[in-house]
Amino acid sequence: MRRRDLILGLGAAIGTLPAARAQQKSMPRVGVLVYGNPQNDRDAESLRRGMRDLGYADGENIVFEFRYGEGKPDRLPALAEALVRSKPQVLFAFGGDVSPAALAATRTIPVVFVSSADPVQLGFVKSIARPGGNATGVSLLLDEIAPKRLQMLREIAPGVSKVAFLYNPDHIDNERREADRVAQPLGFSLNPLALKSDGDLVEVLRATREADAEAVYVVSSRQTNLLVGKLVAFAATNRLPLVGGWGAWARAGGLLSYGPNLDDMVRIAATYVDKIIKGAHPAELPVQQPTRFELVINLKTAKTLGLTVPQSLLAHADEVID
Repeated sequence: MRRRDLILGLGAAIGTLPAARAQQKSMPRVGVLVYGNPQNDRDAESLRRGMRDLGYADGENIVFEFRYGEGKPDRLPALAEALVRSKPQVLFAFGGDVSPAALAATRTIPVVFVSSADPVQLGFVKSIARPGGNATGVSLLLDEIAPKRLQMLREIAPGVSKVAFLYNPDHIDNERREADRVAQPLGFSLNPLALKSDGDLVEVLRATREADAEAVYVVSSRQTNLLVGKLVAFAATNRLPLVGGWGAWARAGGLLSYGPNLDDMVRIAATYVDKIIKGAHPAELPVQQPTRFELVINLKTAKTLGLTVPQSLLAHADEVID
């Protein structure tokens, strides 16, 4: 290439940089706060897919800015504040463990959340139908889910009575209350064990063994979801049927899971991001709740544990792993 052509080419490239930066600044910006990291948290990709379905492409007509808590709750407030300083049009928060940090960081920037914790009890919104503030989104909370999971465990494992109930007490929802309500009538004795962080795991597993637990029930939260592999491996080693909230638990080797399809719910939340970008106000967008639930049964695990899954349950399963 001749020197003159090289100089002209460089000049043209440099001349496009300010325009490119200006174009990026003019695009809608979405700040995304995530509990885990890019390797173990798949919700970020669900959001990208949901936004792609709505015609958005990262870097072309929208800009996503992600902040990852790396499984450390104490990092979330500072990360949320950093996202607010970047002045996004929308702040997206994954999880009831994450959303409080996002809402504490701003009362003006719209916040869209996906939460299995109670958004009213936590003060995210005034009500499900009329959020009334700067936040709205998707709530995965339905009181009848916990009783349904325990009922299915009873059908598959009629001889089980002692159940280790693993939950994060900082994750405010109704699951423990509802599980306690039906446990005795179903013949279960629940042993609640707090799992707030990775550091609690060794003690929780030790307590599960010492209590002679015959099954494990895990309440899904951002924290417990990061421990799917370790908890399922513990249950397998100790020959304990494990019941979890979302399909990932059964697909990883747990006995069964029952709950909403998380990808579908994130896509619903993505439609709210789209509406807000186009001018809608979160105060006027009712919090969405799941209307369909997926039952995933790991038949291979059941056979390994010597359990027989009733045909009535298999017939209603959305997915059977054999």
